Amino acid sequence: MPALKPVTPIDQGFLWLERRNQPMHVGGLLLLRPPADAGDDYIPALIERTRRATRAYPPFNQRLVRRLGAWFWTEDRAFDVEAHFRPLALPRPGRIRELLTLVSQLHANLLDRAKPLWELYLIDGVEDGRIAVYAKIHHAMVDGVAAMRLLQRAMTTEAGDTELTPLWAIPPRRRQRGGRNPALRLGQVAGAQLASLPRVSMELSRTVQSAWQRDPDFVSAFQAPRCILNQRVSASRRFAAQSWSLDRIRAAGRQLGGTLNDAVLAMCSAALRRYLQSLDALPDKPLIAMVPMSLRQDDSEGGNQVALFLANLATHLDDPRSRFDTIARSVRHSKARYATMSQTEIMNYVATVMAVGGLNLATGLMPGRQPFNVVISNVPGPKQPLYFNGARLEGMYPVSIVLDGQALNITLNSYDHKLEFGLIACSRTLPSMQRLLDDLEQGLVELEALAGSGGADGRS
Repeated sequence: MPALKPVTPIDQGFLWLERRNQPMHVGGLLLLRPPADAGDDYIPALIERTRRATRAYPPFNQRLVRRLGAWFWTEDRAFDVEAHFRPLALPRPGRIRELLTLVSQLHANLLDRAKPLWELYLIDGVEDGRIAVYAKIHHAMVDGVAAMRLLQRAMTTEAGDTELTPLWAIPPRRRQRGGRNPALRLGQVAGAQLASLPRVSMELSRTVQSAWQRDPDFVSAFQAPRCILNQRVSASRRFAAQSWSLDRIRAAGRQLGGTLNDAVLAMCSAALRRYLQSLDALPDKPLIAMVPMSLRQDDSEGGNQVALFLANLATHLDDPRSRFDTIARSVRHSKARYATMSQTEIMNYVATVMAVGGLNLATGLMPGRQPFNVVISNVPGPKQPLYFNGARLEGMYPVSIVLDGQALNITLNSYDHKLEFGLIACSRTLPSMQRLLDDLEQGLVELEALAGSGGADGRS
């Protein structure tokens, strides 16, 4: 009998949330330039070599089973690479617009729970002789940091390495332990949860006190205003992507006395303010962002080890300086609360604070209330150029999740001195969503003007 590994409570949540109109997988789009000496057989040979990788390792060989009323991972003894790897080609001229449309369509489709929850597409025919890879994997299997680590293992810093092993066929760095007694494993998890209760209770008491005293830097799970960003969503998706200079954004943040993340949130705040104003839909109260924060302290590559904090985006303020300072203070306030807590304590504190909002997201019982208006996630990535079977990686853009009540997600990752933004939205709920890319640039220009650092165009 194959070993069973219990799906953690947070990962179970991603499974419970999934419906036809809100797939719960995350993805990534890689834009690649083949080597200069690549011949006509480069793509066919790459496809054939990839198809020969018929053995998968964790987490790519893990499928779901249900025992004792709970979900577990187990090895898929009938793994078929053809069900997961699929070559495609764009029609000429293969513009980026058509590539993003294709990714939007692929990302809208549910993964089959009878199989390991991932797919990878090799896309030929991208303009200027390039190729693309789009991959998606269920959020119950990995968080953003784990997905980034898996991706980096399938690539190399050596341009001449053209015999790379596909990411699903790479053995894990460490032995993946699975228990044969699911009841015992569940008991161990429950014990760890109970041990965190005293500290979690103390922090919840401090949270209530902050709310009662109306601390201006405290952001509660009950203050997000009603907004068109928080409508019900259809199954249709629209994906947009853009790169910005990491040094450009970091410099603006530093000169304003903040961090890179403060500057990113201020960019997004300015962009959302401008976008909503154009639709005559800017709330009088500030938008609230949910910002995931990695708790991963090891080199593991599976599951979710992530907490979150709420940030005040100060979109109600016209003055960009006041907006930036308000954002930075709210972020510091949230992070200070976590500074003395363990990983388990943080996750249980977040689960408790967000319980009402999470239940509302899952059930839609109170469509006019939500704990936050938008998700803004920043995932650290590789600092040096990477190659995939001799092809240089020019861009890597995250493709995340939207939900009923959360029609827009802004996720970004760093790569080779750039920040790669991926915006995903319900195409029926938010009109002209791609306009936000120009609004993000204007938001950065605004920060640079405020910091006195100039406004040279760093987009690519």
